[in-house]
Amino acid sequence: MSGLAGEAAQATAAAWLDALAHQRRASPLTLENYRRDVAALLELAGTAALDALERQDIRRFIAQLHARGLSGRSLARALSAWRSFFNWLARHRGLERNPCLTVRAPKGKKALPAALSPDQAHALLETKAGDALELRDRAMFELCYSSGLRLAELASLDIGAASDLAAGEVTVIGKRAKTRTVPVGAKARAALAEWLARRDGIAAADCPALFVSQRGARLSMRMIQIRLQRWAKKAGLGVSVHPHMLRHSFASHVLQSSGDLRAVQEMLGHSSIGTTQIYTHLDFQHLAKIYDAAHPRAKKK
Repeated sequence: MSGLAGEAAQATAAAWLDALAHQRRASPLTLENYRRDVAALLELAGTAALDALERQDIRRFIAQLHARGLSGRSLARALSAWRSFFNWLARHRGLERNPCLTVRAPKGKKALPAALSPDQAHALLETKAGDALELRDRAMFELCYSSGLRLAELASLDIGAASDLAAGEVTVIGKRAKTRTVPVGAKARAALAEWLARRDGIAAADCPALFVSQRGARLSMRMIQIRLQRWAKKAGLGVSVHPHMLRHSFASHVLQSSGDLRAVQEMLGHSSIGTTQIYTHLDFQHLAKIYDAAHPRAKKK
């Protein structure tokens, strides 16, 4: 391998992304992030060949991205993407070394995931639906909160899942094409039944999607985000709500009620218990607020 720069480097990056999509079955969101990260790498490298890059070059690139305002988390993700790309080049294009191996991204503040309070979640989901599209929206948001689904998992559901939903469970394909089955609560089942009674009058005849747009096609992830923001405004929450916040709220509230971290891990589809443990910090925050409000020696004078 030599002189891999310019159009040749771009073609190689495209081949790597294609391998991620078809061999590793990376999610659309992961692919989009990796596509953006490797594009940044090629832009920073300029006319330099990929096989000529050294550790100090990667450090300089990270410093440049940091100067542009990227957070520590974004830098870590970019570095992870570059490391994976160079590993692939070593296996499939004969690259002799990976210049990213010993480079570390600057540490950023580790922010806890945003979650709604139980009262906020109740207010959001008890908001009355008007037309059929709002019935669809309420069904989506009830299901997302009831079962802790990722946005991509929610958007990819097909009408074939309706029988399982009626029985109180839903099977989704998560990250790395891993399948899991999670329970669906009574409120979500009722909302889904109302939507299903109206869906056939909107969906195109050949559309398999459970949740469809006004034009009858599968509802996009971006439109789900927009509809949730509008729904939260209609509910008068006064905070910006995104689909992943409903997933965080599900995890936090189930953990507060049950204390069963392993069950929450399984329902969320986390491969590592360490990923799920972030919600124990949310649970501690909840307990700390109760303590501050109730303990005689914690009350402010």
